[in-house]
Amino acid sequence: MNRSPRRGRWGAFLGIFLALAMIAAACSDGEGDDSTTTAGTPGTTAGTPDTTAGSSDTTAPPTTQAPSGGEVNNPGVFVHAADDEPTTLDPAQVEPGEGGETMILQVYERLLEIGTSGPEPVPSLATEVPTVENGLISADGLTYTFPIRQGVTFHDGSPLTADDVLFSWERVMTMDLPDGAASVLSDVVDSMQVVDDSTFEVTLQEPNAAFLNAVVPAMVSSIVSREAVEANGGVVAGEPNEFMSGSMVGTGPYSFVAWNRNENLQFEVYDGYWGTPANLDLRVEIGANPDIRVLGLRAGDYDTIETDPSFIGDIEGAEGVTIFAEGLTVEPIHIGFNLRIPVDQLPADDNIPADFFLDPRVRQAFNYAFDYDAFLRGALGGFGDFNPHYIPIGIFGYDPAAPVYNQQDLAKAEELFRAAGLWDTGFSVSVVTEEANLFETAALVLKDSIDDLGNPNMTVTVAAVAEAVFDEAHATDPVPYAMWVKNADPFADPHAYVDSYTHPDGEWGEIHGFRQGYVDPDGIADLIDRAKVELDPVARAALYAELQPLLYDDPLWIIAAQEGVVSARRDWVQGFVSNPLWPRPSLKFALMDKG
Repeated sequence: MNRSPRRGRWGAFLGIFLALAMIAAACSDGEGDDSTTTAGTPGTTAGTPDTTAGSSDTTAPPTTQAPSGGEVNNPGVFVHAADDEPTTLDPAQVEPGEGGETMILQVYERLLEIGTSGPEPVPSLATEVPTVENGLISADGLTYTFPIRQGVTFHDGSPLTADDVLFSWERVMTMDLPDGAASVLSDVVDSMQVVDDSTFEVTLQEPNAAFLNAVVPAMVSSIVSREAVEANGGVVAGEPNEFMSGSMVGTGPYSFVAWNRNENLQFEVYDGYWGTPANLDLRVEIGANPDIRVLGLRAGDYDTIETDPSFIGDIEGAEGVTIFAEGLTVEPIHIGFNLRIPVDQLPADDNIPADFFLDPRVRQAFNYAFDYDAFLRGALGGFGDFNPHYIPIGIFGYDPAAPVYNQQDLAKAEELFRAAGLWDTGFSVSVVTEEANLFETAALVLKDSIDDLGNPNMTVTVAAVAEAVFDEAHATDPVPYAMWVKNADPFADPHAYVDSYTHPDGEWGEIHGFRQGYVDPDGIADLIDRAKVELDPVARAALYAELQPLLYDDPLWIIAAQEGVVSARRDWVQGFVSNPLWPRPSLKFALMDKG
């Protein structure tokens, strides 16, 4: 997942003037741009751009009176400034945590959704949440039956049936695109069938306690129009669908209008929506420089902007602006230890051996050395908290009694480095990170923390690189660095976290060689595997409570902090709701209005 760069200082008048000029340019609707993708009738690749609903103007925006007596800019359209551009709009292609998920959330729907207060799923295109008690989950916990809502139509006018649900899920697994999340479905689903037009049934490979709150509401599980897909390239195994990558045909409160590349995405209220309709059309401005986003919010050109805690200093106290700072994201910022270090690929100054992190005392020492308070109070401005390894606060299974690294203890770190034989020999190791964001700050805090030990033979070098360079390194197996900084993908269930980030044979377990570093890899794997299939929530929580102390004693990550939820909006925004389990920026714009 990408993060916004840290804020710069306010510039002089000329800088502000130039920034405001860039805001005006960003507000153009992009008509005539060769990179514009517009909604069209299924069977065509593009339609005529809609320059009314959702479009913008470079002249002074119209205004109406706000409830407080102030003026509301851009009446009739809700304007959000995002920090980056999607790579795709296709649920079958989008990478978890990527900007395209934000757009998919607004237009597509799933059988179940995470509600406004979450984390429990609520009915959406299915009319009931399956349980054993209501007869929609079989006694063996394998078969789930979903009654499909009647009277729902896609934005192309075609009716929703259980066949669209089957088609949507089969499409994802057939395409199985490398950047997508097909495994979310294919790893758990054994078979699926349409019982009748209004009934969909799925049988799992094994009982899965995470199925309803982590698989069914996932963006990859979105329901797409079969008619639209088959009229525009169909389904080809291993190949993206060009039409679906740049357009959307869903059932949600917004219908897609246009994607003006490098400028904005435009949506309009879907009048045929089955549920509570959206209040305003929507325009999402993309990729604006952080300072421009702040200026645009202060000027009233944007109703909301994508933020993180580092924005607070530039926004707090601004006239007409409200800061929402409640709760925590579910994307802990972490520093990863590589146990499969390719020493021949490391930066030239690194002098560590391939087995550097195999000794758990070394990993513990780094955890004790890290200055958690400096990161939380500095980079995050106090907006955040610390969570145990590796279940975030707010997720089922989080145990407030679990041990957690949250205080720098240099004496303990020195003791462990000495016990591991590194205090006298020392080391030089690099940590790679994206440049100019919270991740780089976490890496710099780690560097300073090791410097705090006062041993000149022990050094950490921060390799801050461009996002594309980092993404390439992060996607390499093995990663060509001993350490790296990022944040977790957001999940709604603990299994996704512990399987991806702590299981010895999970995604990162295989890439980083966790099995060869854990003291008891089989014991950790057993607890994770048992919790996955345990359907009794009390028994399941007990398994996670047993797991977390083991991960504390045998850490494979430094968890720098769990970032606070911070969102900035104009005072005229009404109906504001945020749920960190929704794709960033954790907002459903259809719920909002402005007076």
